Amino acid sequence: MEDVKNEASLKRSLKQRHLTMIGLGGSIGTGLFVALGYNITAAGPGGALLAYIITGALVYFLMTSLGEMSTQIPVTGSFSSYCTRFVDPAFGFAVGWNYWFSWSITVAVELVVSCILVKFWMPDANSVLWSAIFLVLVYLLNYFSARAYGEGEFWFAGIKVVTVVVFLIMGVLMILGIMGGQSPGFSNWTVGEAPFVGGGLAVLGCFLFAGFSFQGTEIVGIASGETEHPEKTVPKAIKSVFWRIMIFYIGAVALIGFLLPYTDPNLSKTGVENLIYSPFTLVFERAGLAIAASLMNAVILTSVLSCGNAGLYCSTRMLYSLAEEGKAPQIFKKVNKRGTPIYALNLTTLVAALCFLTAEYGLNTVYYWLLNASALTGFIAWLAIAMSHYAFRRAYIAQGHRIEDLKYKAKWYPFGPILSAVLCVCIILGQFYAYGDFTFMGFLVAYFGLFIFLICYFGYKFIKKTKMIKPEEADLVYYK
Repeated sequence: MEDVKNEASLKRSLKQRHLTMIGLGGSIGTGLFVALGYNITAAGPGGALLAYIITGALVYFLMTSLGEMSTQIPVTGSFSSYCTRFVDPAFGFAVGWNYWFSWSITVAVELVVSCILVKFWMPDANSVLWSAIFLVLVYLLNYFSARAYGEGEFWFAGIKVVTVVVFLIMGVLMILGIMGGQSPGFSNWTVGEAPFVGGGLAVLGCFLFAGFSFQGTEIVGIASGETEHPEKTVPKAIKSVFWRIMIFYIGAVALIGFLLPYTDPNLSKTGVENLIYSPFTLVFERAGLAIAASLMNAVILTSVLSCGNAGLYCSTRMLYSLAEEGKAPQIFKKVNKRGTPIYALNLTTLVAALCFLTAEYGLNTVYYWLLNASALTGFIAWLAIAMSHYAFRRAYIAQGHRIEDLKYKAKWYPFGPILSAVLCVCIILGQFYAYGDFTFMGFLVAYFGLFIFLICYFGYKFIKKTKMIKPEEADLVYYK
């Protein structure tokens, strides 16, 4: 039996390059490579661009809010711990358990997608066998140490970054007419109803889907608890992650808008099962790259593995943090000699495997309920970040500290967290519209994740009799 320590001792083995790629890897995935075409079809190039710019502003304020708190108090539980310290322990409990659940389900989702990607090359491939291989791979990357996870994510994310950079360069050359034939000019921005298609509701729907694409940037806050010199590395990582994401997403939306008309029927076929219709694939093919579909399939496979790797890491650390705070069984805060919360990792891996088998063996209704709950929980986590930052700054001032003494200051406070909270509430309330099934059952599925959150919150509040934290009583101490 491996040596497991009773006392928590995570190791600060992640460097800034790891942290930067962790943030990029969490947000650049199938939402960029696959779903972008559908958004352009639904709202037109102008509507999609506007939606992603608004989402980018939301992510900026959330990242700076998280950066201020995680630089000052770099704990593994991140926003769940901040909710407990500054808002309400019941809020922290509900956010933490829902976030753990969300990423556990996400790992299962990535296993499903990985099987579909493998079948692109091997139609008769055994789905369970390949998903088991991929699950073992990401398990081992998390098992050995946070450093091993960081290295894996560094290279996984690096492949995605190189692909997007090549796409942007080729796209600009094609717009200028240097590559891929005659320049399209602005013709695709004026065809049909372009640049704005479907009015405000279409932009709203695109905004909701864009939010899903950006989910994962908050992993930087969770990883800060195992990062070297967080007071220096976290602010640098947050700045670089935000601007790179904005360039990648906004640049990709703009270039696809120039190169492909929103009326192209292939853009609306961008589900993972129709990978050859990815807008990236379509543009690469137009540039004369014959192996575009196979190349993008390989890139998206690494993207899926990256997301599964990150999901297993942050869900494990969230469960570890909950155990540290007494909100989960104490066995989950035990770590091995490499600094890995081994029991938390094992449980998370088991849950992910069981959820995958739920989908594999035909229990699709249950599986999609879980999947939708997982997606909604990401926005609840973003709302938690905004609320925690607003409460943190109030507590910091109420206890006699000076803003000038903060190691990293989020700009535009309190406008930033207030705007972030309002936008997150709009996204959460808009899930019924985004889901598209305007029936009572559709309502239940759309808000299944919210129901779970509320049950956790009010259940814990009733049992523990918790109260809202007063600014003067908030815990601002970082225990190293």
